[in-house]
Amino acid sequence: MSLDTRISVVMAVKNAAQYLATALDSIAAQSFAPAEVILVDGASTDETAAIASRYPLVRLIQETGRGYASAWNDGIRASAGTHIAFLDSDDRWVVDKLQMQVAALAADPLVRCVIGHVQFFAEPGRPLPPSFKPQLLERSHVAYMPGALLVQRSVFDDVGLFDPSWTIANDIDWFAELKDKSVPVAIVPHVLIHKRVHDGNVSYLAARSPQVNTEILRLLRRSIHRQRDGAAAGSGGSTP
Repeated sequence: MSLDTRISVVMAVKNAAQYLATALDSIAAQSFAPAEVILVDGASTDETAAIASRYPLVRLIQETGRGYASAWNDGIRASAGTHIAFLDSDDRWVVDKLQMQVAALAADPLVRCVIGHVQFFAEPGRPLPPSFKPQLLERSHVAYMPGALLVQRSVFDDVGLFDPSWTIANDIDWFAELKDKSVPVAIVPHVLIHKRVHDGNVSYLAARSPQVNTEILRLLRRSIHRQRDGAAAGSGGSTP
């Protein structure tokens, strides 16, 4: 990987003061330093902005829409890096997260995205979300999630940005499209991110919504259509 690799870190935040400093400290401690951190703020009313102002790399912008997908897209558009990484405000990276991912990109010029493993941990004194399976705390897992991702900026030109029409599955849909379009992905066999689990996690609260089953079915149909279109384009024919 060339020395001019510039990583932009995108964070979607809203009233994130409780854990934000820990997340930003984990970015500041990276052995491969990012070029910038873009916090996309959804009209916070707590100390989020004040905490962000303590970190020289951080640039705070206001979200133009609503939800994670909209905020991530705002951050991607505002970023100047050759590569993009993401982190939620209540999670933290291991110190060599970016370094391991940059090394994986350097090892194979065809690779355009790198993910790794996630280790979930329970927030002391807080109950687990009802939809969270406690056994997930026992070991690490391969993480197809934005917080474990480092991706070449150009991938968003090929795959597209996150689709804000999804209420819950916007990141799942993006990773499905990544797979359907055969974008080369490397998996680092180490924990890259520690993900905090508590009863205030937006993603786990959303998982209890009746919308979940509807979006899963829509996700499957969309993926099937993409695969059929890709097969038809590859064969030079058309599908009925």
